[in-house]
Amino acid sequence: MTKYEKAIYEIIATSHAHLSATQIFEKLQNRYPNVVLATVYNNLNKLWTAGLIRKVSMEGMPDRYDTVQKHDHLVCRRCGKISDICFADLTAPLRSQLGEDFLFYDLKVFYLCPECRKLEQNHRMVSET
Repeated sequence: MTKYEKAIYEIIATSHAHLSATQIFEKLQNRYPNVVLATVYNNLNKLWTAGLIRKVSMEGMPDRYDTVQKHDHLVCRRCGKISDICFADLTAPLRSQLGEDFLFYDLKVFYLCPECRKLEQNHRMVSET
């Protein structure tokens, strides 16, 4: 692993947030001021291809990066906030239904986070008056 790969991997592994490439770049610049964004993208792709990190993709939003430890995600449909959640493992039922092995699954549940739900309620109350 190159020094950049190691540093990027450490940033992702120690973060409780689901960071975008730009956010990772900003953190990496603290350690390596001369690094360029293209280096971050190239190394993220290498780490993802090697199966060392997860890419969390959502329509209309930048990809976010996460650890490969088994967990699922709650995604706020309004603000895009991503939270970790652990549902029951679906590997056995999926294998049973598919009748064969598969590479992996990535479960994202879309909802309104508490903050956005509160904003929606406040907006409705204002609209009704």
